[in-house]
Amino acid sequence: MKRFLAAACFTVLTVLSATICIAAPGTIKIGALFSVTGPPSFLGEPERNTAKMEVDEINAKGGINGKKIELIVYDTTGDATKAVQAANRLIKEDKVVAIIGPSTTGESMAVLPVAEKEQIPLISCAAGSKITDPVKKWVFKTAQNDGLAVAKIYEYLNKKKISKIAIITVSDGFGSSGREQLKVNAAKFGIQIVEDSTFGPKDTDMTAQLTKIRGSQAQAIICWGTNPGPAMIAKNVKQLGIKLPLFMSHGVSSKKFIELAGDAADGIILPSGRVIVSDVLPSSDKQKKSLIAFVKDYQKHYKTEGDHFGGHAWDAVMLLKNAIEKGGETPSQIRDQLEKTQNIAGIGGIFNFSPTDHAGLSKDAFVLVQIKDKDWALVK
Repeated sequence: MKRFLAAACFTVLTVLSATICIAAPGTIKIGALFSVTGPPSFLGEPERNTAKMEVDEINAKGGINGKKIELIVYDTTGDATKAVQAANRLIKEDKVVAIIGPSTTGESMAVLPVAEKEQIPLISCAAGSKITDPVKKWVFKTAQNDGLAVAKIYEYLNKKKISKIAIITVSDGFGSSGREQLKVNAAKFGIQIVEDSTFGPKDTDMTAQLTKIRGSQAQAIICWGTNPGPAMIAKNVKQLGIKLPLFMSHGVSSKKFIELAGDAADGIILPSGRVIVSDVLPSSDKQKKSLIAFVKDYQKHYKTEGDHFGGHAWDAVMLLKNAIEKGGETPSQIRDQLEKTQNIAGIGGIFNFSPTDHAGLSKDAFVLVQIKDKDWALVK
């Protein structure tokens, strides 16, 4: 009888132990692909920093539904091939339930077929409209679409009665997407593109293209690219004595551009998320509370201001957190909950996803800012 009771107790304890192990909180593995080094490091470094900062804070508060997040970050260096290799590693070896990134449009376009094939939610931090247009079942994004940025600039040109422009775009994924949007939307706003020039991502002098633009009928110049090229264009414009208004894309919406362009940055106008002017937003702005908290938090951790690009990663982590809290644990459940996201105020804007919209933002996500005295000012 004693042996029977002992055996019974052992069995009960074994079952209880197994139950406890099964019920014990585990971890949620989230992958991230950021250009922490390489030419797009001004994008990837703040994205990596922000994602880590936010995940650490979530874990310090107990995680999500009692489970801690394990963030696995790979540096792509801005290379599409490396991004694809890292995405496969995250999915097949690390067994992540979702991926944040990549940082650039070109990398995102290369990785999205992997996400679709392996059925893993991907939240890109890049701006190219083609990432989510047309809609891909497993792909979302947090960076504002370049088409919305174009509309913001064109509306301003209409107000200023400027109808003839020159465009100069970088020949990479971001620049090509922006160039397409500039051309597609021109007629809608009564804009005529009288000069269409391009430059290479590694070009260090664009005086030939700008000299041609100077001789055209252009009333303004729009440059579409990411650092360092746009900063060189700003310097070349000043060196050539070109007095035309110069507009940039949201691809240079960080203090890094001002540092690179120096005095030549003064007066340049560009569309940007609200984060870089959060301190002057009205108190009624739905994003202001999140923006101020993000800027202060980043400053506390990294001794510099949180910017537009780090905000893309903040939004991606926040959107995943929201989806998981609402019952998304498997990749499929997370995808379904992401698609139901409504009225979530993030750094980049107010997100509203749907089966027909995986970008989730309107042109109101942008404000126009002007560089004055090496700082940002709202254009009203």
